[in-house]
Amino acid sequence: MFFRIWSAALQGIEAFPVEVEIDVTQGLPNFIIVGLPDTTIRESEQRIRSALKNCGYEFPRRRIVVNLAPADRRKEGSSFDLPIALGLLAYLNIIPSVALDKKLFLAELALDGRLKPVKGALIVSLLAKKMNLDALVVPTENGQEAALVEELEVYSFESLREVIDFLRQPEAFKPCQIDLKSILDQAMEDGDFSEVKGQFQVKRALEVAAAGAHNVLMIGPPGAGKTMLARRLPSILPPMSWQEILEVTKIYSAAGLLRGRAAICNRPFRAPHHTITDAGLIGGGLIPKPGEISLAHHGVLFLDELPEFRRKVLEDLRQPLEDGQVVISRASMSLTFPCSFMLVAAMNPCSFIFYHAFSGEDCPETEKRRYYSRLSTPLLDRIDIQIEVPAVKISEYLGKVPAESSAQIRGRVIKARERQLQRFRGLPIYANAQMRTKEVRRFCELEEEGERLLEAAMKKFNFSARALERILKVSRTIADLAGEEKIKLSHLAEAIQYRALDRLV
Repeated sequence: MFFRIWSAALQGIEAFPVEVEIDVTQGLPNFIIVGLPDTTIRESEQRIRSALKNCGYEFPRRRIVVNLAPADRRKEGSSFDLPIALGLLAYLNIIPSVALDKKLFLAELALDGRLKPVKGALIVSLLAKKMNLDALVVPTENGQEAALVEELEVYSFESLREVIDFLRQPEAFKPCQIDLKSILDQAMEDGDFSEVKGQFQVKRALEVAAAGAHNVLMIGPPGAGKTMLARRLPSILPPMSWQEILEVTKIYSAAGLLRGRAAICNRPFRAPHHTITDAGLIGGGLIPKPGEISLAHHGVLFLDELPEFRRKVLEDLRQPLEDGQVVISRASMSLTFPCSFMLVAAMNPCSFIFYHAFSGEDCPETEKRRYYSRLSTPLLDRIDIQIEVPAVKISEYLGKVPAESSAQIRGRVIKARERQLQRFRGLPIYANAQMRTKEVRRFCELEEEGERLLEAAMKKFNFSARALERILKVSRTIADLAGEEKIKLSHLAEAIQYRALDRLV
């Protein structure tokens, strides 16, 4: 007897439909899975056998062939356990075979028949809607995530027994309901800028960075608050739109990092260790998975102790920073992962900072140059704002004057972003940092005195053409924060001072 059940497999952050074809015939008892399955899928026989037994059903003693079509695409994961088990139950007449039509099933089976969560439920839910299927069946832990997709009935269950009852009497069960407002209200920030003592110039630089989605490098001694400031940067970024929430949630769903949450409503903040590999940061593997830069999509990627990262890892960042996406090619496939993020990096003034801190001496210029030479000029050119973070003074730390809250700063950032959205209407750009050369020439015109200042700065600091373009983008953002249509001399001067590191490298 032949049965067909719909399921799906992941490829990057997209899903493709898989027809689980089950043929049960007379012959020596055997269980064969074909269609390029990985080891996890080939081991499903033992999970399904034990689950059926512990639910009170007999595993058919027949020759069973399972084909995962299309047979020329590699599949991985344990999500095919449930559709295979349902095909065998249909053969045993435990469930009506017609009940399997126009439904997609996705779940791993525990040995006692429980349904375990799987990766990519939201992505598969979007696929099921696109296929015009009637319903999607997933484990309880994936129910809220999959129900984010409207106009699709999503049913979530704890065990195989509940799925059987549903297929026998579907009218007795109701699909998952989700309150989008309550999910959006769950967005919370971990820290607030009012907790940071002093560092007014650095706070201003981060406000400019947030307003224009600019990359930032902070240079300062240990304990100056670089990490504290970076972790609070998401609290002044504009709230995520619904489209951004779906994009980020898709990535976390594919990576299996939702951990029971329905959606990612906060701006992501990722802080990988400096020992991370190329594949860990950029993405990769035999079947490519999203890396840290994709997990930071629409959020912040924080690289602490920047010069300690391997040179090749840092150089691999250059293209994603420009394109907002990364393409990973393998012999059998080529996948594209989104990675539109703000890069925030931190570093010490020199490699022997602790020695100089205890001796009371400043780091020699030659030592600074040697330390900064670990970073390539092309990478630094892609960092719009380079700001020094001095040690906090005791008077500032003990001061009683309340600092500005993140809500106050975010209000100004949102207004600046609104001006940018109005300016870039009709263009695939949402912030000043994304402007290409054509947009820079169009929207960043300087007055005559501004051109003279920029020319003098270029001669003195030997700026590259890319660095000049970054200065113009930052000055445009500073003008937006001030509510000005034209870039004034003061805006340009502030943007130039954010390139102080260039004269040392």
